[in-house]
Amino acid sequence: MTKDRLVIGISGASGFMYGFRALQMASSLGIETHVVMSPAADLTREHETDISASAIQDLADVVHPIDAVGASIASGSFKTLGMLVAPCSMHTLAAIANGVTDNLLTRAADVALKERRRLVLMARETPLHAGHIRNMQWVTESGGIVFPPVPALYAKPQSVEEIIDHSVSRALGMFGIECEQMPRWGETISLDNDGRE
Repeated sequence: MTKDRLVIGISGASGFMYGFRALQMASSLGIETHVVMSPAADLTREHETDISASAIQDLADVVHPIDAVGASIASGSFKTLGMLVAPCSMHTLAAIANGVTDNLLTRAADVALKERRRLVLMARETPLHAGHIRNMQWVTESGGIVFPPVPALYAKPQSVEEIIDHSVSRALGMFGIECEQMPRWGETISLDNDGRE
């Protein structure tokens, strides 16, 4: 692999911007990006954002159709850093947890697990029932990382964009990808004796 590659899956949970910002950040760092989106993710894109489908096409190195099960990212011989699913719906989580590979998104996630590569799922749902929690446990036991995008209020975000960027930077850090947008406790963030920055 001459260039670092990252697979980015975007499923239909609320939070399309998590996937889009991950794509923007990874691309800006020179990482080769392979994107696969579910049909529900496309609906969420239209509902939550002003981002066009062509903007995804223009930004990603490759956008794979969801039904292209013969695509490069469906094979373990295609080397990548792993896969980020942002956001990850409970439907997608359940499919990955149970080894259901009936589309390219879940197949690519399964490849990451079987090849012992990093799989990070930005699971988006609340509250959780026992089935959700069991699926999270099964994914974790298989080597995946369940990474809910929880706001880091200690960073004193000033906008929704800063909240999203912090979560995405943390998730990309799971792949060894360093983002300048990432505030770090004890480095760029600290408390003085009065409890203020």
